[in-house]
Amino acid sequence: MTTKILFSIVVAGMAFAISCQQPSTSEAQMEKDYSGTVTGEDNLEPVDAEHVAQRLGIYAPFALTADISHLSEREKQMLSIMFDVADIMDELFWMQAMGPKEPFLARLQDQTAKDFAMINYGPWDRLDGNIPFIANVGPKPKGANFYPVDMTKEEFEAFDNPDKTNLYTLIRRKDDGSLRAVWYHQAYETQLKKASDLIKKAAALADDAGLKKYLQMRADALLTSDYQPSDFAWMDMKTSNIDFIVGPIENYEDGLFGYKAAFESFILIKDPEWSARLEKFAAMLPDLQRQLPVKDEYKTEIPGIDADLNAYDAVYYAGDCNAGSKTIAINLPNDEEVHVQKGSRKLQLKNSMLAKFDKILVPISELLIDPAQRKHVTFNAFFENTMFHEVAHAMGVKTTINNKGTARTALKEMYSPIEEGKADIMGLYLVTKLYEMGELTSGEVMDNYVTFIAGIFRSSRFGAASAHGKANMMRFNYFSQEGALVRNADGTYTVDFEKTKAAMEKLMQKIIYTQGDGDYEAAKEWVLAEGIIKPALQADLDRINAANIPVDVVFEKGKPLLGL
Repeated sequence: MTTKILFSIVVAGMAFAISCQQPSTSEAQMEKDYSGTVTGEDNLEPVDAEHVAQRLGIYAPFALTADISHLSEREKQMLSIMFDVADIMDELFWMQAMGPKEPFLARLQDQTAKDFAMINYGPWDRLDGNIPFIANVGPKPKGANFYPVDMTKEEFEAFDNPDKTNLYTLIRRKDDGSLRAVWYHQAYETQLKKASDLIKKAAALADDAGLKKYLQMRADALLTSDYQPSDFAWMDMKTSNIDFIVGPIENYEDGLFGYKAAFESFILIKDPEWSARLEKFAAMLPDLQRQLPVKDEYKTEIPGIDADLNAYDAVYYAGDCNAGSKTIAINLPNDEEVHVQKGSRKLQLKNSMLAKFDKILVPISELLIDPAQRKHVTFNAFFENTMFHEVAHAMGVKTTINNKGTARTALKEMYSPIEEGKADIMGLYLVTKLYEMGELTSGEVMDNYVTFIAGIFRSSRFGAASAHGKANMMRFNYFSQEGALVRNADGTYTVDFEKTKAAMEKLMQKIIYTQGDGDYEAAKEWVLAEGIIKPALQADLDRINAANIPVDVVFEKGKPLLGL
């Protein structure tokens, strides 16, 4: 029996067993009645209305549109259905992030605060360390709404249940106060049944065989919490004009353990011209893995070659991916077994990427990069750096070399910042190698180095609360300590090519060895010490803010923008 089939049987069996123990309707009703992390019924007011207005202004509006004239009428009908499904994912992410959306928004009388809460999916400023901007609301729980707010780590560790660390379970209390695990498809039964039915309608309209199969299997997965089969089907989907990412996917929202996946959705239109430029790199991944400058035992997991790189225009973001800072590239699925057998797909969101480059990165470089090096800040380099960040997620070491399980499990809540740091730095390493091999020729590798450093300043403004934010700080602090970037008297930075290259390799080795060893204590010590914004960098970020350069974008999106 294959691992894949065995996994499916085990998960289905666990889900059935829990269903027998706890009727799904009662679980759904209990979750509906669960108050979430913001309790009470009184009206909510901003801590400082002027400050909230200023924070709302850090987001530059950008309309998500795409040319869909080449799509068939059936494909356009599918798109319309996908928008409706994505809205359900959005509702579910609100539930996971803090609790029911509508009762919370109804208590907010200030429209500016309400608009800001919509961006943040709750009363905590995601780009400012998750500080509350609504009065009488406490700190954001590290475990969001995945766990009881009053649950301690010790209580969780003592909880004897094999499903407690599953990506697709919530932790709730029984009537006697003890803990229990609840599968997503039970807790959110009503919403997921509606979403599943809609996806099946979209599947019936699909003429592309790969898309049809994926949609059918994803619709089933929402009702069973067994997503691996549909992940494999998504990997096999090569020729569709439309891509639809839907379900519980990333685990960043769970800041307590990093165990729980959050609901989200992307609706994407393929860009065939840009995608054609990227095709050749997927086949090169096994050889690039073997060339990594680490000990052999840390690179034995050869990524599958059945991976692909494509460029898309995003037309909808919903849920986790739309909260606070906006994703500009995707590397999925996250399942380590799928990575080994099939690889992963790397989706570059070209229109979102260009928005951030034009509106944010270029103005920052004009303020903080040495004038003599500003010519090296280019969109091609930004695109390549972002693309190979996603490529790097599928490389390196996924399973510890000392029988501690996967790196994700061994490093717990420290895994995400370490992994994001790996993807950033290994992405730059891959770009360097490909230029040396003559496979990248659109510019020069110095473009990628300077654009990479400018990108750190852009990303650092998201703060250090998120996994990406911590990774940014760790990388910036490491490069500074190694002399790779030098702050000039006029407040600009000069990138030292040779020192950056050397620091890049050393940092990549440190990360891969930490992951391969599953060294939780070393990872924790490193993240706590270096995953912070230090005073010198904060002063430069204050200069960027004083120049009124946007921090991120907020999307104008919906069916009308596409004429649907």
